[in-house]
Amino acid sequence: MTHDHDLVLRPTPAQTAAALSPPPGRSGADLVVETLAGLGATTVFGLSGRHGPGVSDALRRSDLRYVGLRMENNAGFAADAYGRITGEAAPLLLSTGPGALTSLAALQEAAAASAPVLAISSQIPTAGLGGGRHGYLHELPDQAASFRGVVKSVHTVRAQSQIPSALAAAWKSALTAPHGPVWVEIPQDVLLAETALPVVTAPDATPDELPPRPELTALAADLLARAARPAIIAGGGVVRADAAGKLLRLAERLDAPVVTTFGGKGAFPWEHPLSLRSWLEDRHTTDFLEDADVLLVVGSGLGELSSNHHTFAPRGRVIQIEADLGKLESNHPALGIHADARPALQALLETVAERTDAAAPQRVRTLLAKVADRIAAQELALEQDVLAAVRRALPAGAPSFWDMTILAYWAWSAFDAQAPNAMHSAQGAGGPGYGFPAALGAAVADPTRPVLAVSGDGGALYSIAELATARQYGLNVTWLIVDDGGHGILRAHMTDAFGRATATELIRPDHVALAESFGVPGVRTGPETLEADLATALATPGPSVVVLPAVLRMFAPTHLG
Repeated sequence: MTHDHDLVLRPTPAQTAAALSPPPGRSGADLVVETLAGLGATTVFGLSGRHGPGVSDALRRSDLRYVGLRMENNAGFAADAYGRITGEAAPLLLSTGPGALTSLAALQEAAAASAPVLAISSQIPTAGLGGGRHGYLHELPDQAASFRGVVKSVHTVRAQSQIPSALAAAWKSALTAPHGPVWVEIPQDVLLAETALPVVTAPDATPDELPPRPELTALAADLLARAARPAIIAGGGVVRADAAGKLLRLAERLDAPVVTTFGGKGAFPWEHPLSLRSWLEDRHTTDFLEDADVLLVVGSGLGELSSNHHTFAPRGRVIQIEADLGKLESNHPALGIHADARPALQALLETVAERTDAAAPQRVRTLLAKVADRIAAQELALEQDVLAAVRRALPAGAPSFWDMTILAYWAWSAFDAQAPNAMHSAQGAGGPGYGFPAALGAAVADPTRPVLAVSGDGGALYSIAELATARQYGLNVTWLIVDDGGHGILRAHMTDAFGRATATELIRPDHVALAESFGVPGVRTGPETLEADLATALATPGPSVVVLPAVLRMFAPTHLG
């Protein structure tokens, strides 16, 4: 009796011959590189260390493109952005111990933002693992333990035969919704030892699908169709799932206003009559969402920023579609649907009855007018003018990457991304230094478009060394540095909380001269010339730096009522 699951693919004669006579001079590191190529990788990021040269040498014998950065955390940010732009798992090559640990902040951001990153680290020789010999350079008592609380999955290799399967399992994990970073560690001696194993070809790592349960989408569709005041919160899960088009059709079928979270920027058209935009740190918006009798939350865990600092208290029925099981109903009771945004929205489109609400666009206009009046009363023309200049200078479709800086906080609420997957920031985990190295990763992913990075002078110093990377690879990244002489947002927070700021002022370099020392053109601009200078830099191939000396202010907190 033959069962379908007993069927196997049999090698061709040519494949058998190749397997029996593998090319000489290969090592375990070649198995890593061959597996990555077989999985579909074309580019790897990283920084080689004492235990990593074997992989670097194997890359020389492959068609994979290597992009080396100057610091592991920055390499992680670049891989994060590459994964966001391409939807592929971005390999990140790291050395043992301190090199690996230096990537942790970047991997935390990738995890928070659901960016697929395949981190591959060397490890001390197998003789030192599990309580063996000690005292190896870079040795950690349990290196994998440092990553388990950060990444989606951890994969440890102990023999060369394990390499293809471990990498395929990690690749599959990274690309199964919710996307995220994964960790693979391979001992140094396993990487360096010669191998007689066949060349790796096309390992299977098809991501698992995450469809919704039909009885749940049927109930959700009924609730939405019968709602009097439905509303939608669209998060980063909509962008990661490439589901913006389905969201638009559902919102129009329901006449439901849509607000996008800071991680979901661009998931819904900014100028659409049903667009509430992204004013989530605004009490008027919070009140509007609380008043919805049915609130559909797609691809968001309703965390601190998306819930107006946990002041949001919905009064109606909440439906939450979320791929991350840990975020499902974690902050608010809901009809929880554990699913990727794309198939879940498709299921709703196939099920929900059309409803008409001619008053919905007027309610949206009224809400946005209240927000505009509140901002206008705070005398913040400089900040709005600067943000508008950036928007006008940035070509349509060009991606932007924002560091943790005051202008980015403005952009979260007030910047029109103009397209899904076009605006990215470090708001997932909230670590500084993200903007510039992430923009480099995006430029590697798509060299046909200019990329904008935005930092403050404090955050810029986290990644200033990557000017060398930008110059070395000729990457089309324009870096806008808003120089206010310190950690501006901390200065503002401390002044508000304590009446004065401490440890926020910085001695900083001449950023223009520093850029030029790397061979990167730089210009110092002002609010009146920012648009022209930025547009010129973005239109010029290769990297550039634009420095704007300005002290910007945040709009007043609005979660206090």
